[in-house]
Amino acid sequence: MRTAFYLLKIAVIFALFASLPAMLASAEPPRLHTSAKAAALIDVESGRILYHVNGDIRMRIASLTKIMTAIVAIEHGTLSDKVKVSKRAFGKEGSSLYLKLGEEMSLQDMLYGMMLQSGNDAATAVAEHVGGSEEGFVLMMNRKAELLGLEQTHFKNPHGLDEDDHYSTANDLAKLTAYALKNPVFRSIVKTEVKTAPNPNDSWDYKWRNKNKMLHMYEGADGVKTGYTKKALRCLVSSATRGGQQLAAVTLNDGDDWNDHRKMLDYGFEHFPLKDVVRKGQDIENYSYQVGQTFAYPFAEGEEERIRTQLVLAPSKSLDYRLGYRGKIVIALGGNEIGSVPVYEKDSPVMKQQRAYTVAAKGAPNPYPKPAAITNWREAFLAAVRSLLTPGNANGR
Repeated sequence: MRTAFYLLKIAVIFALFASLPAMLASAEPPRLHTSAKAAALIDVESGRILYHVNGDIRMRIASLTKIMTAIVAIEHGTLSDKVKVSKRAFGKEGSSLYLKLGEEMSLQDMLYGMMLQSGNDAATAVAEHVGGSEEGFVLMMNRKAELLGLEQTHFKNPHGLDEDDHYSTANDLAKLTAYALKNPVFRSIVKTEVKTAPNPNDSWDYKWRNKNKMLHMYEGADGVKTGYTKKALRCLVSSATRGGQQLAAVTLNDGDDWNDHRKMLDYGFEHFPLKDVVRKGQDIENYSYQVGQTFAYPFAEGEEERIRTQLVLAPSKSLDYRLGYRGKIVIALGGNEIGSVPVYEKDSPVMKQQRAYTVAAKGAPNPYPKPAAITNWREAFLAAVRSLLTPGNANGR
């Protein structure tokens, strides 16, 4: 009898061990398959790469190039400027807006035509206007890639026509797209389905329809860009927002891209929901401090319980401290830092002026250029305070 009991006990133990892999696997998102040679999926707010296959392989990217062209032009150009179509831009091969030689159009309308209709003539004209020359603009594109940490990306032109040494990766394009989608002008352009613009050559206006079919195929779709050349084949970047979370999907060389993007976006929303880790205005236990910004992160099942936070106090003699800054909360997942948020004296007026944003830290799945982001915030913050303290400002001078 006792022997039978022990045998039953051993059988139960073996059964538990046998089921352990399945139990562990249940916490992992299921496998995702696409027809793409390379693919990536990113959470826009945090910059976390949620999925990729061959994500770091250099490939031709066709008109996905124009994502970089657009964001560089938006950041360095003046949208109301008139852009003149040069001989080099006129009649550019590939997809076109069919602009006339010498025709003038606002930079903003030119960008709409470039992103919706994928006009290579528009891309060339934009590059020449903003960069002084196409070559000068390409230097700006590559400099921006360096600043964003896109180590496997290099541009030779602003439109994406096949050219040796012109390449990127699915992961780099995902990071670039996440960055660009935080710009309100870029967001507005890429989610537009139909755009009209004045036509100086005829009595009818230009009318451009967005080639991105995801905008009417997928609930919440709001971008981004299609691409195709004979060598790159079908390329697509799409984005969608649901429940306050925005995702962006990238596929390169994918013959079934529309269906694959639906699967990828569904996968991200289902298995990596965006959740707040700390919220702006939240009190810090045992201190008269408050969190200065909301920090949200997309968690897979079981990850949220592994989050750890640490309060790092600022030196009491620093200028920041005298202005209300008390330090930062460092946020880590499984021992890896994924971000940080500033902490202020409770009810400090400067805290209320801070705009919520996420700073990806070194070691995070998608590190944005943290030094530049923090420097810009701090410079803006200190400049505003110095302005208030400068004699004469009280009188509005």
